[in-house]
Order: sequence, then C-alpha cells, then structure tokens
Amino acid sequence: MKENYDNKLKEIIDNLDKRPKLLLHSCCGPCSSYVISYLRDYFDITILYYNPNIFPYDEYVKRKEEQKRLLKEMTNDEVKFLDCDYDNDKYEEVIKGLEDEPERGKRCTKCFMLRLKKSASIGKKMGFDFFGTTLTVSPYKNATLINEIGEKLANDYGIKWLYGDFKKRDGYKKSIELSKIYNLYRQNYCGCVYSKRIEEKKTMS
Repeated sequence: MKENYDNKLKEIIDNLDKRPKLLLHSCCGPCSSYVISYLRDYFDITILYYNPNIFPYDEYVKRKEEQKRLLKEMTNDEVKFLDCDYDNDKYEEVIKGLEDEPERGKRCTKCFMLRLKKSASIGKKMGFDFFGTTLTVSPYKNATLINEIGEKLANDYGIKWLYGDFKKRDGYKKSIELSKIYNLYRQNYCGCVYSKRIEEKKTMS
C-alpha cells in the first residue's frame, strides 16, 4: 500500500507538544511559498538555500534573491534564511556519468540525495529538531523517493525528518497563486544545465 506522506505530516503536527525548530531546504521562492504558509504556524522555520545543481550562476543568484525577498515580504523575516556556497562543481562530481539521464531519472535521485544530505548534516550540527524540503510541492517530483531519502538520512544523522507531500491540498496550485501575489520569478526549468537543455529542445521542436 502506498504511503500517504501528507497524513504522516498531519500526524506529526497533531502530536507536537512544543514549537520545534525546522530546517527547511528550499529549491526556490515559488515552491517554498505555500510550504512556508502551511508550516509557519507550527514550526520555527529556517530556510536552507543549498542548490548546487542550478546553472548558470546568474540563475542561481536570481532564484536566491527571490527567495530572500519572499521571506521579507511574506514573513517580515520571521522565517530566517541560511545561505550556502554555490557548489556546482560538487554537483557535477556527484552526477558524473549520468549527464544523459532523462528528467526524473538517476541523476535527479543523486541530486536529491546531495541536497538533503547537506540539510540533514547542517540540521544536526545546528541543533534543529526537524529537517525537511519544499521539493514535494512540485507535481514533477517523486514524493515517495524524496521521503524515503529523507527518512534514511534522518536515521544516518540522528535528526527527525519532516514527512510531506506538499502538492496535496492543492499545494501546487496555491504556490502558483502566492507567486502571483508576490510577483515571484518562476523559472521554466528545474535548475541544472541538463534540464535547461531539455526545455530548450522542447521549445525548438
């Protein structure tokens, strides 16, 4: 039977006896908008911006600045922001040999693992109660795979994983609505140079 990660999240929230500290990995402002609006009543959130897959560097900076602007305008910086270095060389090292994989293939799995491993490591080191990600708000991302990776890393690092499938409850639709409200830049490719090439080919065909 397929796991319902939205129900698992609701169970965690229903059983909270305090306001835990959550390190929430975010891929971009638009995806984080709904997730933050949903979770901010229950958690003390810090957004972790670690996305070494994004290419080129100008695109990385643009998405990061939009993320910071969203936090300021939407939460008055109540939700904190934790930046990481641009580490595209590390990403390329991790996905070496998988450059020609299709979208949602093995290259994406390696990418999820890289970003969530960093999140778990920082979360544990800095004393967060939970770590999680905004990635599952996208209908193009495999929520089961992402939650399985998060669960494994939680066991490896000794920090709780915040289950979630944020596309549920019209989460993706609400993220689009919030993006319009805050006039957020919404990119037309996932992030890496390989996904960019795929989108460019679609445009040309």
